[in-house]
Amino acid sequence: MAEESLFSSELQVANVGLDLFAETLVAQGIEPVRVEWRPPADGMGGELWQTLAAARIAAANERAVRRMLEARPVLVDVRQASEVLPGMSKHTLFHAGPPVTWERMCGPLRGAVIGALLYEELAHTEQEALALVERGEIEFSPCHHHQAVGPMAGVISASMPVYVLENQTHGNRAFSNLNEGLGKVLRYGANDQEVLDRLRWMRDVLGPALSQAIRASGGVDVKQHTAQALQMGDECHNRNRAASSILIRTLAPFLVETSQSPQETASILRFMGGNQHFYLNISMAACKASADAASGEPFSSLVTTMARNGTDFGIRVSGLGDRWYTGQAQQVRGLYFTGFSEADANPDIGDSTISETVGIGAFAMAAAPAIAQFVGGTPADALRYTLDMYDITLAEDGNMAIPSLDFRGAPAGIDVRKVVHLNRPPIINTGIAHRLPGIGQIGAGIVEPPMTCFTQALADLAKAVQPAP
Repeated sequence: MAEESLFSSELQVANVGLDLFAETLVAQGIEPVRVEWRPPADGMGGELWQTLAAARIAAANERAVRRMLEARPVLVDVRQASEVLPGMSKHTLFHAGPPVTWERMCGPLRGAVIGALLYEELAHTEQEALALVERGEIEFSPCHHHQAVGPMAGVISASMPVYVLENQTHGNRAFSNLNEGLGKVLRYGANDQEVLDRLRWMRDVLGPALSQAIRASGGVDVKQHTAQALQMGDECHNRNRAASSILIRTLAPFLVETSQSPQETASILRFMGGNQHFYLNISMAACKASADAASGEPFSSLVTTMARNGTDFGIRVSGLGDRWYTGQAQQVRGLYFTGFSEADANPDIGDSTISETVGIGAFAMAAAPAIAQFVGGTPADALRYTLDMYDITLAEDGNMAIPSLDFRGAPAGIDVRKVVHLNRPPIINTGIAHRLPGIGQIGAGIVEPPMTCFTQALADLAKAVQPAP
């Protein structure tokens, strides 16, 4: 009888202390009873401090996610890595994911390292390359430490061409290597003569031609291209067909105008047109530029990096500086190509999870139902994945509208607190690499980061917002 009386009568709400909460109630048409309260003079009460800490984190998150969403990455050039990447040297190799030593590197990453040393002619045989590494003459560093990203193994060396993107809202830059296409490629650890010849053609022909065309075009607004591709069935992580086509259409006239010869232009357009993932690396660099703009906001619980090196999965959080929070890289659940199984698969690898970090990729799968079958699901699964991600994010990106959700903005800005509170890690769609170098992609599927990354980060964030003793 008491319960019936309670819920059938008008509720009276008391607000104790901070007017912030009272004003929220008033905005909803509820006038609370305001009770003035102050903490004891000898210290701040624990519950009140939690309230103030939550308000501080919320304000920091609002600033950080606004910068992420307001970023406007523009593709402005292609240059050699040694010319533009901070910290790059002839004996330095950048790689995907958090830091990892040679002893702990997985097969595909080791194969890519050897291939990069052969490509740079620092070694002429695999044995010479191994000797260089074992003598400690090669320095390894994550791409993310140098404003860069790379798919799968993600290896970038000094003379490789890289995309240069400028965030025209905040002024920061981001970089990525060029996509080699499918099949036998360095990012999966292949390093034979065919791979090396292609990489050198990309350095000597493709890179300079793209540089001239991009500069002649005045720059490519990548965010605009990505938004358009989402309307055409891409999610711009594992499906880039529309985005790559839009890019080719944009650059083709400038490639022709700045061409060295018709034959060269034909070879470039043929290569771009035959590579469904040509846009991926550009999209990744654009996401990196957006995420970096949101980094370094004290007390923010916004995730600004998710990356994996085939051994570890790592995240970084805006309010916790450059520290990595890592756990074991997970096995991908999905569909395998004929002749392969989970026993052949390497754990999750690559920097391409920067896509989900800013709200595309698996977070926008509702816009790309065709990708669902490729990763072992259905269009209903794709819709569910996107809807679930709204629960762990801070905002919706109105620029990335999803047609099947009445053009609702994609969920953007992963909140460590929400991930832990709901015990719901972010969803990622990805290719599956063979555990041995050089064999390549053997399937595609869905993977979730280890929860330990998020629980460790949240514990440190809680310490950061505690009052000084």
